[in-house]
Amino acid sequence: MNKPLRRIAIFCGLLVLTLLLRDNWLQYVKADTLASDTDNRRVNITRYATPRGDIIVDGKAITGSVESSDSDYKYKRTWKDGAMWAPVTGYSSQAFGANQLEKLEDGILTGNDDRLFFRNTLDMITGKKKEGGSVVTTLNAAAQKAAFEGLGNKKGAVAAIEPSTGKILALVSTPSYDPSTFAGTAGSDETAWNKVQKKNNADDPMLNRALRETYPPGSTFKVVTAAAALENGEVAGIDDATKTPDPFPLPQSTSKLTNEHSGCENASLREALRVSCNTVFAKMADNVGNEKMIEQAKKFGFNEAELDTPVRAAESIYPEDNAPQNALDGIGQGSNRATPLQMAMVASAVANNGKLMQPYMVDQLRASNLDVIETNEPKELSQAVSSETAQKLQQMMETVVKTGTGTSAQISGATVGGKTGTAQHGLNNSEKPYAWFISYAKLSDGSAPVAVAVVVEDGAANRGDITGGGLAGPIARDVMKAVIDSKK
Repeated sequence: MNKPLRRIAIFCGLLVLTLLLRDNWLQYVKADTLASDTDNRRVNITRYATPRGDIIVDGKAITGSVESSDSDYKYKRTWKDGAMWAPVTGYSSQAFGANQLEKLEDGILTGNDDRLFFRNTLDMITGKKKEGGSVVTTLNAAAQKAAFEGLGNKKGAVAAIEPSTGKILALVSTPSYDPSTFAGTAGSDETAWNKVQKKNNADDPMLNRALRETYPPGSTFKVVTAAAALENGEVAGIDDATKTPDPFPLPQSTSKLTNEHSGCENASLREALRVSCNTVFAKMADNVGNEKMIEQAKKFGFNEAELDTPVRAAESIYPEDNAPQNALDGIGQGSNRATPLQMAMVASAVANNGKLMQPYMVDQLRASNLDVIETNEPKELSQAVSSETAQKLQQMMETVVKTGTGTSAQISGATVGGKTGTAQHGLNNSEKPYAWFISYAKLSDGSAPVAVAVVVEDGAANRGDITGGGLAGPIARDVMKAVIDSKK
């Protein structure tokens, strides 16, 4: 072979080798990545080739599938009471992808999860069509409905937890959206999709306020400050005088903090929580100090960047702050911020004698034949406070509901503990405040089936009417009652 032909042969050989290497790279190294690439149209075609498995609440499906008019996608997703359940399920759209449970559990719902391999192989042998599995949630339908109807046309959120297990019983965010309106293709559903985008809708209905929005917690945070004061020995008994002046001079500042109620000078922790004295809890936060306040807040779940339910919650923050800001943090009006889920966790830990459980909303994953693929078990996150401190906090919170600012949350036949909050926000507190309420309910046998946090961003209300007890308390009461009634 002459020299030019030899060079051509070597060059062609290298080209063939390159093609073989590229082919093997694509088939074996990049196969999984390409198969799950959102730009791979075949992924979506396969996803909607069969009816999608269901998301289950109280043994009933809250989702479904119907035949689609699109030539490529045979089925599309449907929801029952979609706006009520959207903060739990998320959406699954042929055109716009998916989020929340619909995305996180997509493998189970489509039947493509590796754990379903044996089941799928058996179905292939027998000629049975592949079917998606189901996601069984921890949600309580009655509690979810009570929360959704309670918020109504108000902007806000509700999170409810079973204290002994961490099971999420309700998760509502309003205003919401119906994911059914854009479950199809871009051509037919693009208008509905655009309507719920933040750039086109200032109310941002796709924001999951229960999990993903953080707010100044206002006076509901005084429960955490009381816990820090008791755990660090700043106060021995909840009925002991606290030696607090009224007004209270903020440390390192010429400003003085005042109260909206009388009787706060030297008030005990119980009385201070009952009428929500700012001065007492600012002083307690200052006495405890920023470092130990952070430590206590962390035990309740603050400053946790990876809290998965399995949908990830936004991080609730108790920051490193100077002395005057730390004092304001102690009454929920400094730099600290919290999600509704986080404040439900605070109430839950108090109700569960100080033990904080991991909040979760998926109970089981099942195959199409109802075989259990995975079961989630309750998991302890921390001992937020000692059992002794938790019982003192319970006494304080129950006084708030019996004779204090939280009487609107009383439930016949149950003992309710709670704390109201009216959180100021905006430049120089120029915006209408947020109304908060956190609570738990105990039954005669001593069990606590539910803890709740409610926040209402009610821009339509008169400023003087915005109080935790007035706006948020009745919603929390109805959610707790729904849970109690469902167990009878």
